[in-house]
Amino acid sequence: MKIESVRSLRGPNLWSNHTVLEAVLSFDGDLAAARQVAQRALDLQQAVGSPVAFCEVRSISAQQCRLLIQYSEEEVGQRALELAVAHQGQEEVAELPTLKALAEDVRLGPSTGSIVRAAERRGIPARRMTSGSLVQFGMGSRMRRIWAAETDRTSAIGEAIAQDKELTKSLLSAIGVPVPEGQVCTTAEQAWAAAQAIGLPVAIKPRKGNQGKGVSTGLETKEAVTTAFEIAVAHDGQTIVERHLHGADHRLLVIGDRLVAAARREPPSIVGDGRSTIAELVARENENPLRGDDHSTSLSKLRLDAIGIEHLAELRLTPQSVPAVGQKVSLRRNANLSTGGSATDVTDTVHPDVAARAVEAAKMVGLDVAGIDIVASRIDQPLEVTRGAIVEVNAAPGLRMHLEPSAGTGRAVGEAIVNMMFQPGDDARIPIVAVTGTNGKTTTTRCIAHILSRTGLRVGMTCTDGIYVEGRRIDTGDCSGPKSARAVLGHPRVDAAVLETARGGILREGLGFDLCDVAIVTNVGEGDHLGLNGIDEIRDLARVKAVPVRAVSSRGAAVLNADDALVVEMAKLCRGTVVYFSRNPSSPVLAAHRAAGGTVVTVIDGKIAIARGRQVTSVAKVDQLPLTVGGRVGFQVDNLLASVAAAHWLGLPLEAIRLGIRSFTSDVASAPGRFNVLTHQGSTIVLDYGHNSSALIALHDALAKFPHKRRKVVYTAAGDRRDVDIRRQAELLAGFFDEIYIYEDQCTRGRSDGEIIRLMREGFVASQRKPRVLQAPGEMAAIGAAIAKLEPGDLLLCQVDQVEEALSFVSGMLKQAETSHRSLGSVTAHFAAALLVVLGGMSGA
Repeated sequence: MKIESVRSLRGPNLWSNHTVLEAVLSFDGDLAAARQVAQRALDLQQAVGSPVAFCEVRSISAQQCRLLIQYSEEEVGQRALELAVAHQGQEEVAELPTLKALAEDVRLGPSTGSIVRAAERRGIPARRMTSGSLVQFGMGSRMRRIWAAETDRTSAIGEAIAQDKELTKSLLSAIGVPVPEGQVCTTAEQAWAAAQAIGLPVAIKPRKGNQGKGVSTGLETKEAVTTAFEIAVAHDGQTIVERHLHGADHRLLVIGDRLVAAARREPPSIVGDGRSTIAELVARENENPLRGDDHSTSLSKLRLDAIGIEHLAELRLTPQSVPAVGQKVSLRRNANLSTGGSATDVTDTVHPDVAARAVEAAKMVGLDVAGIDIVASRIDQPLEVTRGAIVEVNAAPGLRMHLEPSAGTGRAVGEAIVNMMFQPGDDARIPIVAVTGTNGKTTTTRCIAHILSRTGLRVGMTCTDGIYVEGRRIDTGDCSGPKSARAVLGHPRVDAAVLETARGGILREGLGFDLCDVAIVTNVGEGDHLGLNGIDEIRDLARVKAVPVRAVSSRGAAVLNADDALVVEMAKLCRGTVVYFSRNPSSPVLAAHRAAGGTVVTVIDGKIAIARGRQVTSVAKVDQLPLTVGGRVGFQVDNLLASVAAAHWLGLPLEAIRLGIRSFTSDVASAPGRFNVLTHQGSTIVLDYGHNSSALIALHDALAKFPHKRRKVVYTAAGDRRDVDIRRQAELLAGFFDEIYIYEDQCTRGRSDGEIIRLMREGFVASQRKPRVLQAPGEMAAIGAAIAKLEPGDLLLCQVDQVEEALSFVSGMLKQAETSHRSLGSVTAHFAAALLVVLGGMSGA
């Protein structure tokens, strides 16, 4: 077996709503063996802690199959697949420890992970923004961020204060919070002098630091003080010598304005067995799967470093000492979990006065999430009684001691942080409208964005023309894929998103969102892009177009074209409501849906109407809406019906919908390349992006309603379409137009030069009508030549492939003709000279 290709589908996709690896595997035809490989890849991920459950195998041919394997961490999933193939038929996978190490390295740590899981349980979408702990919750203008246990509203000043332990102590002392007395020292001599002045024993720590790094406690000799000073000064140029507090080490977690959890921390230790050395006992305990090298496990590995060896020396022990059976040996003085300590939950025993002092400390420093370190003999009595004190205030505190304490009850600290960030019932989502289909996606997307913007919302939009935020284009090119969708949903000024969702992006990576409020399917029609990426039949394409419908939330709606049978079938996939649209108010689908109490949008007595049961609400007269060009462009009416349905479902006021569709036009600025109508000296030019059979049929229906003597077209077919599709388009052109200008793109998408022209010619020959066909060397040359031959009464359809360039080219020619008072023919005569007659045919209608 050999892996030929792997795609990471990072959102809802053709196969599943899970994140999935889609791998093409070459094999000997044994599907059972392929299924074993897929299951093995899943099992390996589960063995290293990934919460995955879905896998599937589908045959492609006798030599290839498609493996679909759920993943949680992309790198882990891909490596597990590689190992499953490499170890096919073998019992053991020797690289499993390496895979586990990879999983621990790339997976979110326990603190960040607990917050993310808490958000997801509330339906708040979470997106990891880096390979580290930066996570975005929610979308657009409602999004928030965390970095581990810091939120986007954690004060930078507060964090800086917490880093400076001496400054922290002075601030807390000023408001009456007990802190240990101490001095800042820069030399070992100063440290020893301070220790003598304060009174032994003392503690020494870096002035700035975290996670207990460089902290030594219970120092009673000059040698111990000197060693501790050298360790502390290595972390910061200044150290603090302070009174050693007698009692247990406690960590209190303050979130917002309340105490959420508390733990008593114990220094790391081992228990002797009468045979093993301390070093051997440490090594044995470090094999405990609960202990890891970082914060990915509930306990950290024990350390025998300089601090630990110094501590053992004070106990008159060395790493080679052999403790007696049952003898407990501490390995360092401080109890930080990062150095191997353990924790016991004591949340329910914290005295209210102690909790109040902890909250005051967090507020004084300026932290919304803070770890308050307290040393006291008892936590169930006030600090003034026990002579305890707050020794540190920590920003970005570790949460694992509260999530999985060594003893006692774990606390829902992730939920507490999420509840502080978001009010009850707030899922931090913005309205999302996903628009897909074979034709009409971009116009419908633009129209809905226009309607929403008229209500005062700041709208983000993606389409084949770019990414737009508040009407300003921030990216160019075809932006109808998941990457562009994520860019809009991550923009802090976006209140609502309208996302064109094309076939290619769905197949390549899945959707760029987990749920949407409205999914529109404009049509499937005769399809497009068939024969690519395993989508060979029209029903395959319909399954792709149905992916956004499957992503509709339970409170959302699918807006479906009632005139397209394949689209109607998608209704059963929607977990929310279905709204149908059709120009035909007598449609059986509409009638049945209305009878069942469903909502439809249609045309009644020449007006767009929203109907539910017997209730009918008129929105606007079709022939008064600019997009329809006096009601003549039927497919634009369809686009408006879908737009009205989406806006209505989102709860927009009826008057806002009316104003939106009445002010949305099909000019070059509002809908570039989407049936833009220009006139010049008695001729009509229509610029449209339509590039498939369904589009040609719809365009023919619209053009038939425009007065004309001769009908002409500029057109080419994309090289990555099937031979039969290219011939079909040419046959339709021959049946619809009197004069056809064809050209071949510079990029023929895998076709040899001249092959597209040959296939189109075969389609022309198959038609009963025999129009005049001329060939030009490129898109602009073809457009220029067609315009050069325009006469009064001509109706010219220009299929614009390079939309912006073509629109600029045409408008430039028209402007030049107007300003120079010359005919278009004279302005563009050089284009006509380059024409090659392909077929003679008719010269007129």
